[in-house]
Amino acid sequence: MIVLLATLLLLHRGYSLVPVITVQLDKPVTFTCFLPDEGLKSRQLFWYKQSAGDELKLIATLKKFSNPQYAPGFSNLRLEVKHSEHISNLTILRTIHEDEGMYHCALVDWTNTTWTGMYLSVKGNSERTSTVVQTVSDPVRPGDSVTLQCSVLSNFDNKTCPGDHSVYWFRAGSDKSHPDIIYTGGNNECERRSDAVKSCVYRFSKTVSSSDAGTYYCAVATCGQILFGDGTNLQIEGVNIFSQTTKAVYLLSAALALCVFVFIFLICSIKCDCCSAAVALQHNSGHRSQLDTLMYSAVIFTVRKTDSVAMKKGKAAETERIYAAVKAFGLN
Repeated sequence: MIVLLATLLLLHRGYSLVPVITVQLDKPVTFTCFLPDEGLKSRQLFWYKQSAGDELKLIATLKKFSNPQYAPGFSNLRLEVKHSEHISNLTILRTIHEDEGMYHCALVDWTNTTWTGMYLSVKGNSERTSTVVQTVSDPVRPGDSVTLQCSVLSNFDNKTCPGDHSVYWFRAGSDKSHPDIIYTGGNNECERRSDAVKSCVYRFSKTVSSSDAGTYYCAVATCGQILFGDGTNLQIEGVNIFSQTTKAVYLLSAALALCVFVFIFLICSIKCDCCSAAVALQHNSGHRSQLDTLMYSAVIFTVRKTDSVAMKKGKAAETERIYAAVKAFGLN
């Protein structure tokens, strides 16, 4: 069972949740492994097969500028390994019952190893003895206790398989993060529906929080197979509400900031208008004072001119005084 647990962990290092390839019995099937942009170069690529409860078995080794090297027990009469600059393909030319299981490609360089895994399900496999059904979960609130259920129907017509089960639970988060195995086993209740069919129900209970939203899967290892349920989507009430509340707060904050900006702009505009009015008033007052001065000079000039009775006696002297008065007031 430790090997199976390691298998599921390796499988979940990829970019998608449990990639399952289904093929009809006796038909060909191809597995694809994507290579980095620089291709193989100094790297090596290994193809492995792993049946449930079994160890990894090397299928073929691939190096750049060399033909694939097949491991003992695997032949190019049934298998074909090819690679191009960015992908490597493993093809089973004709599937049989024993081909069902996990397939891995491992890309190895000097620093690390990158694993990609996929599960092959062979349709029409008469050795399949069980089916897995998962129930739908109702929405719950943070702090509530929830119980997930996984039902396994086993057929005992196959006498070579005892029908014992090992159940694993794992979750795929709503943020598309890699799934993690969260629980193994669980409470189970088994009953015989007939002489040939047994039904087992496995339950997994926990107290949920807002971070527990996502899709929960059960994986059942039985009779040399790994069977996956179709998943139960667990919805946590309040998660979406919180998200909507956060958006509303952001919108209100933006609106408030805009209002403050407009308010400051209006204050500055009013202040500038007041300054302009004060400058205009000061300019008009200065101009008015200048006019008053000029008019006063004119009056003085007129008075002085009209007060001159004996123009003939001192005409030259009075003309000089009048010119001096006019020059003093800036009218020259």
